[in-house]
Amino acid sequence: MPISRRTLLRSVLLSLILPAVLAGALPLAAQDHPLWLRYPAVSPDGGTILFCFKGDIYKVPAAGGQAVPLTISEAYDYAPVWSHDGRSIAFASDRFGNFDVFIMPAGGGEARRLTHHSASDIPSSFTADDTGVLFSSARQDTAANVQFPMGLFSELYSVPVTGGEADLVLTQPAIAATVDPSGTKIIYHDQKGYESEWRKHHTSAVTRDIWVYDLKAKKNTQLTTFKGEDRNPVFDGNGDDFYYLSEQSGSFNVTKSSLSKPAVSTAVTDFTKNPVRFLTRATDVLLSVG
Repeated sequence: MPISRRTLLRSVLLSLILPAVLAGALPLAAQDHPLWLRYPAVSPDGGTILFCFKGDIYKVPAAGGQAVPLTISEAYDYAPVWSHDGRSIAFASDRFGNFDVFIMPAGGGEARRLTHHSASDIPSSFTADDTGVLFSSARQDTAANVQFPMGLFSELYSVPVTGGEADLVLTQPAIAATVDPSGTKIIYHDQKGYESEWRKHHTSAVTRDIWVYDLKAKKNTQLTTFKGEDRNPVFDGNGDDFYYLSEQSGSFNVTKSSLSKPAVSTAVTDFTKNPVRFLTRATDVLLSVG
Protein backbone atom coordinates (compact mmCIF):
# COMPACT_ATOMS: atom_id res chain seq x y z
CA MET A 1 0.00 0.00 0.00
CA PRO A 2 1.45 3.44 -0.89
CA ILE A 3 2.46 5.60 2.03
CA SER A 4 -0.31 8.09 2.82
CA ARG A 5 -0.01 11.85 3.23
CA ARG A 6 -0.60 11.36 6.96
CA THR A 7 2.27 8.89 7.20
CA LEU A 8 4.56 11.18 5.21
CA LEU A 9 3.71 14.01 7.58
CA ARG A 10 4.49 11.70 10.50
CA SER A 11 7.84 10.83 8.93
CA VAL A 12 8.73 14.50 8.50
CA LEU A 13 7.80 15.15 12.14
CA LEU A 14 9.99 12.23 13.22
CA SER A 15 12.85 13.71 11.21
CA LEU A 16 12.39 16.98 13.07
CA ILE A 17 11.93 15.63 16.59
CA LEU A 18 14.38 12.72 16.58
CA PRO A 19 17.38 14.81 17.68
CA ALA A 20 15.31 16.17 20.56
CA VAL A 21 14.00 12.71 21.46
CA LEU A 22 17.50 11.27 21.57
CA ALA A 23 19.06 14.30 23.27
CA GLY A 24 16.83 13.71 26.28
CA ALA A 25 16.98 9.95 26.12
CA LEU A 26 20.15 9.18 28.04
CA PRO A 27 20.31 9.29 31.82
CA LEU A 28 21.58 12.61 33.17
CA ALA A 29 24.57 10.88 34.69
CA ALA A 30 25.71 9.74 31.26
CA GLN A 31 25.82 13.20 29.71
CA ASP A 32 23.73 16.34 30.08
CA HIS A 33 23.69 17.14 26.37
CA PRO A 34 24.77 14.04 24.43
CA LEU A 35 26.05 14.62 20.90
CA TRP A 36 26.93 12.39 17.97
CA LEU A 37 23.92 10.11 18.40
CA ARG A 38 24.17 8.19 15.14
CA TYR A 39 22.93 5.23 13.11
CA PRO A 40 19.25 5.35 14.13
CA ALA A 41 17.10 2.40 13.06
CA VAL A 42 13.33 2.39 13.52
CA SER A 43 11.58 -0.87 14.41
CA PRO A 44 9.14 -2.43 11.90
CA ASP A 45 6.17 -1.30 14.00
CA GLY A 46 7.56 2.24 14.29
CA GLY A 47 7.50 2.16 18.08
CA THR A 48 11.20 1.87 18.96
CA ILE A 49 14.38 3.55 17.77
CA LEU A 50 17.85 2.06 18.04
CA PHE A 51 20.81 4.42 17.98
CA CYS A 52 24.52 4.42 18.74
CA PHE A 53 26.27 6.49 21.41
CA LYS A 54 29.91 6.18 22.44
CA GLY A 55 30.29 2.72 20.97
CA ASP A 56 27.15 1.14 22.43
CA ILE A 57 23.67 0.56 21.04
CA TYR A 58 20.65 1.99 22.82
CA LYS A 59 16.92 1.73 22.27
CA VAL A 60 14.35 4.40 23.05
CA PRO A 61 10.58 4.69 22.45
CA ALA A 62 9.83 6.70 19.31
CA ALA A 63 7.41 8.77 21.39
CA GLY A 64 10.26 9.75 23.73
CA GLY A 65 11.53 8.46 27.05
CA GLN A 66 14.66 7.10 28.66
CA ALA A 67 17.03 5.09 26.49
CA VAL A 68 18.08 1.61 27.54
CA PRO A 69 21.47 0.19 26.49
CA LEU A 70 21.32 -3.06 24.53
CA THR A 71 25.10 -3.51 24.39
CA ILE A 72 27.59 -2.58 27.09
CA SER A 73 31.18 -3.52 26.34
CA GLU A 74 34.63 -2.11 25.81
CA ALA A 75 34.20 -2.78 22.10
CA TYR A 76 32.68 -0.41 19.54
CA ASP A 77 29.18 -1.55 18.51
CA TYR A 78 27.28 0.24 15.76
CA ALA A 79 25.18 0.01 12.56
CA PRO A 80 22.15 -1.80 14.06
CA VAL A 81 19.47 -3.18 11.71
CA TRP A 82 16.13 -4.79 12.59
CA SER A 83 14.78 -8.10 11.36
CA HIS A 84 11.49 -7.67 9.51
CA ASP A 85 9.57 -9.47 12.27
CA GLY A 86 11.04 -7.09 14.87
CA ARG A 87 12.42 -9.91 17.01
CA SER A 88 16.15 -9.56 16.32
CA ILE A 89 18.77 -6.97 15.54
CA ALA A 90 22.09 -7.36 13.77
CA PHE A 91 25.01 -5.00 14.29
CA ALA A 92 28.75 -4.61 13.77
CA SER A 93 31.19 -4.98 16.65
CA ASP A 94 34.98 -5.03 16.93
CA ARG A 95 35.03 -7.02 20.16
CA PHE A 96 37.31 -9.60 18.46
CA GLY A 97 39.61 -7.05 16.81
CA ASN A 98 37.95 -6.24 13.50
CA PHE A 99 34.28 -5.58 12.85
CA ASP A 100 32.12 -8.70 12.63
CA VAL A 101 28.36 -9.15 12.29
CA PHE A 102 26.52 -10.07 15.50
CA ILE A 103 22.87 -10.88 16.15
CA MET A 104 20.87 -10.58 19.36
CA PRO A 105 17.24 -10.49 20.57
CA ALA A 106 15.63 -7.07 20.08
CA GLY A 107 14.57 -7.08 23.73
CA GLY A 108 18.14 -7.62 24.92
CA GLY A 109 20.23 -10.66 25.69
CA GLU A 110 23.32 -12.46 24.52
CA ALA A 111 24.84 -11.44 21.19
CA ARG A 112 25.97 -14.21 18.84
CA ARG A 113 28.82 -13.74 16.39
CA LEU A 114 27.83 -14.55 12.80
CA THR A 115 31.00 -13.73 10.83
CA HIS A 116 34.61 -14.64 11.48
CA HIS A 117 36.77 -12.86 8.93
CA SER A 118 39.77 -10.53 9.16
CA ALA A 119 37.95 -7.96 6.99
CA SER A 120 35.41 -5.55 8.49
CA ASP A 121 31.82 -6.81 8.08
CA ILE A 122 29.08 -4.16 8.31
CA PRO A 123 25.39 -5.24 8.18
CA SER A 124 22.80 -3.26 6.21
CA SER A 125 19.64 -5.39 6.22
CA PHE A 126 18.08 -8.74 6.95
CA THR A 127 16.93 -10.80 3.98
CA ALA A 128 13.19 -10.58 3.25
CA ASP A 129 12.50 -13.87 5.06
CA ASP A 130 14.78 -12.99 8.00
CA THR A 131 16.90 -16.10 7.47
CA GLY A 132 20.04 -14.13 6.64
CA VAL A 133 21.80 -10.82 7.12
CA LEU A 134 23.19 -8.75 4.23
CA PHE A 135 26.54 -7.14 4.97
CA SER A 136 29.34 -5.30 3.17
CA SER A 137 32.90 -6.55 3.41
CA ALA A 138 36.12 -6.26 1.39
CA ARG A 139 37.03 -9.94 1.34
CA GLN A 140 37.80 -11.16 -2.14
CA ASP A 141 37.54 -9.20 -5.39
CA THR A 142 36.74 -11.07 -8.57
CA ALA A 143 39.27 -11.06 -11.41
CA ALA A 144 37.28 -8.30 -13.14
CA ASN A 145 37.89 -5.99 -10.17
CA VAL A 146 41.65 -6.37 -9.79
CA GLN A 147 42.27 -2.79 -10.93
CA PHE A 148 41.43 -1.64 -7.40
CA PRO A 149 42.23 -4.57 -5.08
CA MET A 150 41.85 -2.45 -1.97
CA GLY A 151 39.83 -2.69 1.21
CA LEU A 152 37.93 0.50 0.45
CA PHE A 153 35.82 -1.20 -2.22
CA SER A 154 33.66 -3.85 -0.63
CA GLU A 155 31.42 -6.63 -1.88
CA LEU A 156 27.95 -7.60 -0.67
CA TYR A 157 27.51 -10.86 1.23
CA SER A 158 24.79 -12.74 3.09
CA VAL A 159 25.27 -14.86 6.20
CA PRO A 160 22.62 -17.16 7.77
CA VAL A 161 21.19 -15.97 11.11
CA THR A 162 22.09 -19.40 12.47
CA GLY A 163 25.72 -18.85 11.50
CA GLY A 164 27.83 -20.55 8.86
CA GLU A 165 29.54 -19.73 5.59
CA ALA A 166 28.83 -16.32 4.04
CA ASP A 167 27.64 -16.23 0.42
CA LEU A 168 28.74 -13.61 -2.11
CA VAL A 169 25.72 -11.67 -3.42
CA LEU A 170 27.31 -8.85 -5.46
CA THR A 171 30.96 -8.38 -6.42
CA GLN A 172 30.80 -4.57 -6.58
CA PRO A 173 30.21 -2.17 -3.66
CA ALA A 174 26.52 -2.14 -2.70
CA ILE A 175 26.33 0.23 0.26
CA ALA A 176 23.27 0.52 2.52
CA ALA A 177 21.71 -2.42 0.68
CA THR A 178 18.12 -3.30 1.62
CA VAL A 179 15.59 -5.70 0.12
CA ASP A 180 12.10 -5.22 -1.28
CA PRO A 181 9.16 -6.93 0.49
CA SER A 182 9.13 -9.82 -1.99
CA GLY A 183 12.83 -10.50 -1.57
CA THR A 184 13.49 -10.36 -5.32
CA LYS A 185 15.32 -7.01 -5.50
CA ILE A 186 18.09 -5.26 -3.59
CA ILE A 187 18.35 -1.47 -3.64
CA TYR A 188 21.62 0.25 -2.72
CA HIS A 189 23.97 3.12 -3.48
CA ASP A 190 27.26 2.60 -5.26
CA GLN A 191 30.80 3.62 -4.44
CA LYS A 192 32.95 4.82 -7.32
CA GLY A 193 35.89 6.40 -5.54
CA TYR A 194 37.59 7.54 -2.36
CA GLU A 195 35.50 10.56 -1.33
CA SER A 196 34.51 10.77 2.35
CA GLU A 197 30.89 9.84 2.99
CA TRP A 198 30.59 12.79 5.38
CA ARG A 199 31.54 15.46 2.83
CA LYS A 200 28.68 17.82 1.99
CA HIS A 201 27.85 19.52 -1.33
CA HIS A 202 30.17 17.22 -3.25
CA THR A 203 29.98 17.09 -7.07
CA SER A 204 32.42 14.99 -9.08
CA ALA A 205 32.67 11.81 -11.12
CA VAL A 206 32.56 9.66 -7.97
CA THR A 207 29.35 10.87 -6.30
CA ARG A 208 27.00 8.07 -5.25
CA ASP A 209 23.99 6.95 -7.26
CA ILE A 210 21.07 4.65 -6.46
CA TRP A 211 20.94 1.21 -8.12
CA VAL A 212 18.67 -1.81 -7.94
CA TYR A 213 19.70 -5.43 -8.42
CA ASP A 214 17.18 -8.00 -9.67
CA LEU A 215 18.08 -11.28 -7.99
CA LYS A 216 16.17 -13.40 -10.54
CA ALA A 217 17.43 -11.65 -13.67
CA LYS A 218 20.87 -11.06 -12.07
CA LYS A 219 20.83 -7.52 -13.46
CA ASN A 220 21.92 -4.16 -12.03
CA THR A 221 19.98 -1.04 -13.07
CA GLN A 222 20.99 2.53 -12.30
CA LEU A 223 18.07 4.56 -10.93
CA THR A 224 19.51 8.06 -10.31
CA THR A 225 21.87 10.22 -12.38
CA PHE A 226 22.11 13.42 -10.32
CA LYS A 227 25.63 14.88 -10.51
CA GLY A 228 25.72 15.25 -6.74
CA GLU A 229 25.09 12.72 -3.98
CA ASP A 230 22.18 10.24 -3.92
CA ARG A 231 22.38 7.58 -1.21
CA ASN A 232 20.76 5.42 1.49
CA PRO A 233 17.68 4.10 -0.39
CA VAL A 234 14.78 2.18 1.21
CA PHE A 235 11.81 0.52 -0.49
CA ASP A 236 8.22 1.47 0.11
CA GLY A 237 5.89 -1.38 1.03
CA ASN A 238 4.48 -1.55 -2.50
CA GLY A 239 7.85 -2.75 -3.88
CA ASP A 240 7.95 -0.05 -6.60
CA ASP A 241 8.35 3.28 -4.82
CA PHE A 242 11.54 4.00 -2.93
CA TYR A 243 12.93 6.80 -0.79
CA TYR A 244 16.51 8.02 -0.58
CA LEU A 245 18.68 10.93 0.55
CA SER A 246 19.71 13.44 -2.10
CA GLU A 247 21.50 16.78 -2.26
CA GLN A 248 19.43 17.95 -5.24
CA SER A 249 18.05 20.82 -3.16
CA GLY A 250 21.49 21.79 -1.80
CA SER A 251 21.43 19.82 1.46
CA PHE A 252 20.58 16.17 2.02
CA ASN A 253 16.81 15.70 2.06
CA VAL A 254 14.44 12.76 1.72
CA THR A 255 13.40 12.20 -1.90
CA LYS A 256 10.83 9.81 -3.37
CA SER A 257 11.00 7.98 -6.71
CA SER A 258 9.98 4.61 -8.18
CA LEU A 259 11.40 1.70 -10.14
CA SER A 260 8.75 2.19 -12.83
CA LYS A 261 9.54 5.93 -13.25
CA PRO A 262 13.05 6.51 -11.88
CA ALA A 263 13.46 9.78 -13.80
CA VAL A 264 10.65 11.31 -11.75
CA SER A 265 11.54 12.32 -8.20
CA THR A 266 9.72 14.31 -5.52
CA ALA A 267 11.20 16.02 -2.47
CA VAL A 268 9.63 14.82 0.79
CA THR A 269 11.58 17.12 3.16
CA ASP A 270 13.07 20.57 2.60
CA PHE A 271 15.64 21.16 5.34
CA THR A 272 18.17 23.85 4.42
CA LYS A 273 20.57 24.23 7.36
CA ASN A 274 21.61 20.70 8.31
CA PRO A 275 21.66 17.52 6.19
CA VAL A 276 19.30 14.61 6.75
CA ARG A 277 21.18 11.39 7.51
CA PHE A 278 20.53 7.70 8.18
CA LEU A 279 17.22 6.99 6.47
CA THR A 280 15.40 3.89 7.77
CA ARG A 281 11.88 2.61 7.28
CA ALA A 282 9.27 0.92 9.45
CA THR A 283 6.24 -0.77 7.94
CA ASP A 284 4.56 2.59 7.33
CA VAL A 285 6.98 5.18 8.68
CA LEU A 286 10.18 6.81 7.44
CA LEU A 287 12.77 7.89 9.98
CA SER A 288 15.84 10.06 9.55
CA VAL A 289 18.04 12.43 11.50
CA GLY A 290 17.60 16.05 10.43
